[in-house]
Amino acid sequence: MPTIAKVTVKGQTTIPKEIRAALQIEPGDLLLWETEGKGVAKVRRIHPLDLAYLRAMEDTLEEWSSPADDEAYRGL
Repeated sequence: MPTIAKVTVKGQTTIPKEIRAALQIEPGDLLLWETEGKGVAKVRRIHPLDLAYLRAMEDTLEEWSSPADDEAYRGL
């Protein structure tokens, strides 16, 4: 359903209630904007990555980081 929202002088807008409900957007959520050219943009809700967790996990994955593994998985 098309919905119109006005942009302020600061470049801000209110996301209409129907759109927030459809995208399940809640306060604090992150939105990703992508332009497709010719005045078209896509927006979607994203989940942030827990970088501290990923950095901690990185140290446990060294066993999969060998030249033999690189060769075995190169074509995948």
